[in-house]
Amino acid sequence: MQSTKFDRILRRLATTLSVVILTLCLIYITTGVLLSFYYQPIAGGAYESLRRINTEVPYGWLFYRAHDIAGNALIAIALIQIVVMFLGRQYRKSWLIAWVSGILFTLSAIGLDWTAMILTWDQEGYWRFNIELGTIEAIPLIGGQLRDILTGGGAISSVTVQHLYTIHSYIISVAAITFAVVHISALLWQEQQMYAEEHNSELSNLQASEG
Repeated sequence: MQSTKFDRILRRLATTLSVVILTLCLIYITTGVLLSFYYQPIAGGAYESLRRINTEVPYGWLFYRAHDIAGNALIAIALIQIVVMFLGRQYRKSWLIAWVSGILFTLSAIGLDWTAMILTWDQEGYWRFNIELGTIEAIPLIGGQLRDILTGGGAISSVTVQHLYTIHSYIISVAAITFAVVHISALLWQEQQMYAEEHNSELSNLQASEG
């Protein structure tokens, strides 16, 4: 497939976006670690601990706000990245790792946002999570088991907050940073390969014209 100038611009944009994704991911995880020093993953203490972070902890409001903005931005940038890669006609088999890691990272970013909804323990998060639990339970064969894993086998309680906090902090966060690193590595490697191919093609054309 012949590479046009527009394709090269989109490939460079995809690489730039992968850097942005990794940066936002690091900000999200770093601020999350800082918030974890004061956050209490229990039903009665989650909301109160976040209130103290926002009002009493020095610069706590800044870390909380940066954590929230980075999480929302991750989803938006990851979706834009997929569109950019598609428009850049990056369909070769060598792009497989970049595609798979990009899609898995997008799912991880959505998962981070989804698991965080109950961690604030406010009315909006509680009822939204309660409604979505009904959707999960309706999944054939495994719906009931998934609901029990998330809630701890009963109603929404402190155990639910602890389960979601564990999944959010120790499983999905690790997966997200891993996929972000793999994604940027795959794009950088692919860009080097494409640059080498274009350079060799230019040399061949130059030699042919001189001959």
